[in-house]
Amino acid sequence: MKIFFYTLRPFDELDYCERFKQQYGIDYAWTTEAPNPGNLHLADGCDAVSTNPCEIRPEYLETFARGGVRYLPCRSIGYDHIPLNAARQLGLRVSHSHYPPEGVANYTIMLMLMATRKMNQIMLRAAAQDYSLQGKMGRDLSDCTVGVIGAGKIGRTVLRHLAGFGCRLLAYDLYPQPEAGVKAEYVDLDTLYAQSDVITLHLNATPENHHLIDAAAIARMKDGVLLINTARGTLIDPDALVRGLESGKIGGAGLDVVEDETGICYYNRCGEALNNRELALLRSFPNVIVSPHTAFYTDVNVASMVKSVFEAVDHFAAGVPEPNEVRL
Repeated sequence: MKIFFYTLRPFDELDYCERFKQQYGIDYAWTTEAPNPGNLHLADGCDAVSTNPCEIRPEYLETFARGGVRYLPCRSIGYDHIPLNAARQLGLRVSHSHYPPEGVANYTIMLMLMATRKMNQIMLRAAAQDYSLQGKMGRDLSDCTVGVIGAGKIGRTVLRHLAGFGCRLLAYDLYPQPEAGVKAEYVDLDTLYAQSDVITLHLNATPENHHLIDAAAIARMKDGVLLINTARGTLIDPDALVRGLESGKIGGAGLDVVEDETGICYYNRCGEALNNRELALLRSFPNVIVSPHTAFYTDVNVASMVKSVFEAVDHFAAGVPEPNEVRL
C-alpha cells in the first residue's frame, strides 16, 4: 500500500508521515506542490492520493484512477474541493480528516474576545504609538448573547466553553443534539439573528448553505452584530458582508476564512497583487480581524489530520468501516 501526498508541508506534516508509516506499514511519497497537469504522474502506482484544500479538477481524478488510485483521503475536515460526482463515477472512495474540536473552538472564542474588545484597532493604533482611549471601548463578552449556527462537535465545544463566561447562549442546527441543549437554547434562525450580539458559524460547506449569511439575513440581525467565521468562507456573501460593515449594521467581524481563498491561504504571496477583492476590502476595516485559515493549526490537530489519512487507507484496504468516509 502506498499514499501519495500533494501539498505536503515538510516543516510539520512530514515527521508525522514517517511516524504513521511505521505504525500502519503503509508507504508514502510526496510533493509540496498542489496537483496540476504536470505532476499528476507522480501518483502512478499509488493506492491513495491525499490533499489539503486545493484545486482538484474532475480530469485529475480520471488520471489518478487510470494510475491505480482508489482512495482520496483528505487532510482536512472539509472536502468541498473534491469533485464528488467525478469521484463517484470513477469508484473512488473519499474520506475527510478528524481532529479534536478544542483547537478551533478556542480559536473561535479568541476571535470573539478580540472582536468584542476591539483588539485589532487597539493594536494598530499602539503600533503607531497612539495609546489614547477614545474609540477603543469594548464590550464584555459575558454580557453578550452568542448565537452558534451549527452545533456539531466544534459548535458544541464552543457552547461548552462559552458557558464558563456566563453568556446567554443560543444554538441552531438542523439536527439538534441533547448535549448542546444543556448549555444553550435551541431556536430558529430568525430568532438567533434577532437576539444575538455575536454570531459564530460552524457548518460544513454545502450547496444548501452557500451564502447563508446574505443581505436578507444581515437585515434580520441586531444593529452592531459581530460575525465570527472559522468554518467556510462560502457561508457568507462577501458583498453583503462588506455593505453591512460599511453601513455599520455589522459592528465587526473575526474571520479565519474568506471566499475564494484557495491559492492564497498556506502560501507566501508577499509582494503580489492578490485576486481577491473581498480580502483586500476586509483588511481595510479596523473593526475586522482576518487570519489566514489557521484556527485548526495546533500540534495535536496536525498529527490527527495526518494520522486520519493512514487510518482511512488502512480501513479501506482491510474492508473495515471507515467512520470518516464521505458517502457519495
